[in-house]
Amino acid sequence: MCGRFALTHQLDELFPYNSEIVFGEFKRDMPPRYNIAPTQPIAMVSSPTKKLRVDLVRWGLVPSWVKDPKDFTLLTNARSETVLEKPSFKTAMRHRRTLVPASGFYEWRRFGKGQRSQPYWVRPRHGGIVTFGGLMETYCHANGSEIDTGCIITTDANEAFREIHHRLPLVIHLEDFDRWLDCRTQEPRDVLDLMQPVKEDYFEAIPVGDAVNKVANSGPEVQQRTEPTHQPTVKNADDDQLSMF
Repeated sequence: MCGRFALTHQLDELFPYNSEIVFGEFKRDMPPRYNIAPTQPIAMVSSPTKKLRVDLVRWGLVPSWVKDPKDFTLLTNARSETVLEKPSFKTAMRHRRTLVPASGFYEWRRFGKGQRSQPYWVRPRHGGIVTFGGLMETYCHANGSEIDTGCIITTDANEAFREIHHRLPLVIHLEDFDRWLDCRTQEPRDVLDLMQPVKEDYFEAIPVGDAVNKVANSGPEVQQRTEPTHQPTVKNADDDQLSMF
């Protein structure tokens, strides 16, 4: 899954090849964000026309058919395996596929009932910005107001990451941007091949301290490497083979 991430890079690093970008509420000089959580605004890139558009979208998708968002479960992630069939996602998958720029994300390795979990800062091994596959929906309230909402698509974890968690954010690479964002000619079945786990060596996982657990902690200190001080009570036979660490 992806329940917390960061965006500390400027989007100019992501789209140097395309100067025709329309910025909505998202600004080019947005300050770095180190601890982005559900319900907060996130940057989403779409292509409603031939130009790219960057908007601020509330993280937590609300389908258009929901009567009262207060009674609806917050959808921060969508599973790639079922995104084409689930009523909550299939319309957005057909008409509103997006990119979610990130510098990396956080994941927690859970050791068992009653034991503390270990947080990790997970980033591209070679640095730079990464783009997750996302979906967007505009929800219309009964009073006529509208809000853009969105979620991040996840895949099964690759072998290297599975010791931490069984899910990973879907990574869309630069060479696939146009096809992923083209909802006019590329139907969901045409982009199924893109919804695969990222290569084994793409990410590196860095152990960090418990400060990241609190959303109020939003500075660079949440990404500071901190060697784990606790271990699982029962050690797995392959714990010494964690290639991510």
